[in-house]
Amino acid sequence: MSGPILGVSGLTKRFGGFVATDNVTMDVRPGEVHALIGPNGAGKTTLIAQLVGELRQDAGAITLEGRDIGTLPTATRIGLGLARTFQITCLLPEYTVLDNVAVAVQIRQGHSFRFWGDARREMPLRQAALGFLGNIGLAARADERVANLSHGEQKELELAVALATKPRLLLLDEPMAGLGHAESRRMVDLLTGLKHRVGMLLVEHDMDAVFALADRISVLVYGRIIASGTAEEIRDNPEVRAAYLGEGDELC
Repeated sequence: MSGPILGVSGLTKRFGGFVATDNVTMDVRPGEVHALIGPNGAGKTTLIAQLVGELRQDAGAITLEGRDIGTLPTATRIGLGLARTFQITCLLPEYTVLDNVAVAVQIRQGHSFRFWGDARREMPLRQAALGFLGNIGLAARADERVANLSHGEQKELELAVALATKPRLLLLDEPMAGLGHAESRRMVDLLTGLKHRVGMLLVEHDMDAVFALADRISVLVYGRIIASGTAEEIRDNPEVRAAYLGEGDELC
């Protein structure tokens, strides 16, 4: 397709007199990584919640591949190709690595979660799940309980689960959160390998990762987009530098 995967136009959300997202307009193009950055309290979490359907916007539109999804429930948005990873991993810790991905494959095929037991027994589901684990480098850990994985491995597994839904757009909510240097480097490498295959909206505080991955960056401050552009343009933008320095952060 020639148009954006994700389109956001005039998105506004108020909580009483507080404007959490203020006329936000942005898009994600096919195959690109568009990073969304901003100081703490900028409104990033509220924006993501609106995109996935956890919060209903007060004004504005959200489109996925040109279709208006702004009034659709979360499950329907996922079915249309939206997938999300979380700052804090959202997995089934007492089940195996393979089980977690198999149930995502099952859901993508249109089955209800109540048939969860089938995902643990059906060989086609498990073979498909093993393929996604292989792509992420976790095939050797397939039979391990999720609770036994390191934090970095759980982050990688969550990415495999998201990919198993065959998304058109990945919403990556701080994938580097809590990772050490080596784990962050591996996550950057994994996401680099996905570039041009799936559109990604990356919300991240790790500026090294942002500058390594992003084709475009948008900066959210007090609910408003104050700048959008390439990494070089954002790094040299005086308004962006002032916003970060005012929060004690630095642009690397």
